[in-house]
Formats: sequence, structure tokens, C-alpha cells
Amino acid sequence: MQRMTALFSAALLAVGLMGAQAQAQQDPAASPEQPAATAPAQDFSDEQLQQFADASQQIAMISQEYTQRLQKAEGEQAQQEVRQEANDKMVEVVEDSGLDVNTFNAIGQAIQQDPELMQRVQEMAQQP
Repeated sequence: MQRMTALFSAALLAVGLMGAQAQAQQDPAASPEQPAATAPAQDFSDEQLQQFADASQQIAMISQEYTQRLQKAEGEQAQQEVRQEANDKMVEVVEDSGLDVNTFNAIGQAIQQDPELMQRVQEMAQQP
């Protein structure tokens, strides 16, 4: 269950990351000030950051799809099944990217705390 919650948090981050990217493209002056890092950032390789960027884009699409399905699901059991299916797909995307879930989540947390790192990942996400 903790793994699922962490991945949903990562999915929300991914959606936010892609949304911030779109917003920054529309109006660069509109981006809010980021707080200073509150924890030391880990050093992630460019390869890991690229894997995170690629997986985040796929997770954002999965999250959007499953958010719609979740809204249509009736009853707690049906909603839980949708959440579990979404989580399984997200785990698969992360693992297929070459990262493990813990590393993916650690990068996600580091990005939240480090605006420069977030910018690097956003730039990587824009590359074909």
C-alpha cells in the first residue's frame, strides 16, 4: 500500500511536472518561486534523470486516463480496483524505464526541493 501511495504521489508530480512545463512555455514569468531545498539532494546521473523524464511523461498519461476512470467508478471496491490497475501500470513503466520505484520516487522528491534539478528534467522531457 505504501508503494502504491508513493507511486500515486509520483504520478501527481509527473502530471504537475508536465503541467508546469506547459505553463512555463505559455508564460515563463508566471512560475511561482520555489522554496530552497530543505534536504540535501542526491546526485543522480543524467541517464537516471532522462529515465525519470521519460517515465514521468508516460505516467502522466496513465494518471490522466485512470483519473477519468476513477471518477466513473462506482463504489469503493471499483475505485480500489482502478487504483490498483493504475499503480501496476505505473510500476511497469518505471521499471521498464530502467529505474526502480524507490529511485524514481527519490528523484521526484529531489525535484520538488531543487528548482534547478526540476528545470534539467523538464528540458530532458522536451527532447525528442
